[in-house]
Amino acid sequence: MKPTDSELEILHVLWQNGPSTVRQVHENLSQNRDIGYTTALKLMQIMFEKGLLTRDEASKSHTYTAAVTEEDTQRGLIDRFVETAFRGSATKLVMQVLGQHKTSPEELDEIKQLLNRLNRD
Repeated sequence: MKPTDSELEILHVLWQNGPSTVRQVHENLSQNRDIGYTTALKLMQIMFEKGLLTRDEASKSHTYTAAVTEEDTQRGLIDRFVETAFRGSATKLVMQVLGQHKTSPEELDEIKQLLNRLNRD
């Protein structure tokens, strides 16, 4: 399931901080943008219904946890992006990214190491 941009922001907070109340998520999001508490609450309720979050109702303040991993979510978003924007070609994606951005020597070394590992497997 592909989360919306707003849902992805909430997931990032939960991945970074672990299980959190709506208030904690709202306070974190409010540091970077103007978002109302009720908006955060509604988004998190929708995300719970969609299966993106789990909810612990043991205490008065419900605690929410990401039900999807960051890695699986990133993989799904990348797969969909490569499919729709680059017609399934990872090569086109990599060439576009490397051609548009300044890549540090350290990043290039990491890419080379990854390619070497992929070639061995």
